Amino acid sequence: MRIATYNVNGVNGRLPVLLEWLEATAPDVVCLQELKAPDEKFPAAAIEQAGYGAIWHGQKSWNGVAILARGGTPVETRRGLPDDPDPAQSRYLEAAVNGVVVGCLYLPNGNPRPGPKFDYKLRWMAAFEALAGKLFDLGEPVVLAGDYNIIPTEADVYKPERWVDDALFAPDVRAAFKRLTDAGWTDALRHLHPDEQVFTFWDYFRNAFARDAGLRIDHQLLNAAAAKRLKAAGVDRSARGLPKTSDHAPVWIELK
Repeated sequence: MRIATYNVNGVNGRLPVLLEWLEATAPDVVCLQELKAPDEKFPAAAIEQAGYGAIWHGQKSWNGVAILARGGTPVETRRGLPDDPDPAQSRYLEAAVNGVVVGCLYLPNGNPRPGPKFDYKLRWMAAFEALAGKLFDLGEPVVLAGDYNIIPTEADVYKPERWVDDALFAPDVRAAFKRLTDAGWTDALRHLHPDEQVFTFWDYFRNAFARDAGLRIDHQLLNAAAAKRLKAAGVDRSARGLPKTSDHAPVWIELK
């Protein structure tokens, strides 16, 4: 079972890229972030034609998350983050797909720091940690996949000294991510590639992708039941090189 997460940076504007990637890689489950579209503008028909059922939680111009399932439709289990400090922002969606609970999240960016956006990020993360604590002990495998907007360690960023003042690299943000892994959640990509410099995001500016000046901010966290089944993980870098593509690349795992 291949589960992927992909910040598409506008599902309608990047639809040709999304469809090309789906056809080339055929993941079983896909978590999408930054739809930047209200519910009525989600391209359900095109995605269905590509072989995927979908559920989505949209928002005009900003945010938005969706879960796709190949050959079926995800069974929605939760819409919106419990105790979200700003529930008007569409940032969390959860579903059951073939015996796996999949949470799709788009964690706030938090910049500029300090400021109200960073304060919101910390409050959102606290609510997410509380939910993760409840999900961890479910009997079935759980995967929390998405754009976390967190650079966990210096190994996850090109030239970390340039990011010391950024909300993605703030000490309290990194500490929150570490609390999740210390609580037993497995950072799938880092678990299988402990010593590699692996990036999932490259800015559009300064020729960042060609220089491989990237960040690792898209993650999949697995509870113990899912981690036992983890057999592979990677990044589909080729999607980042396509014309009119997102600044993120899809990140995937394979479960036995």
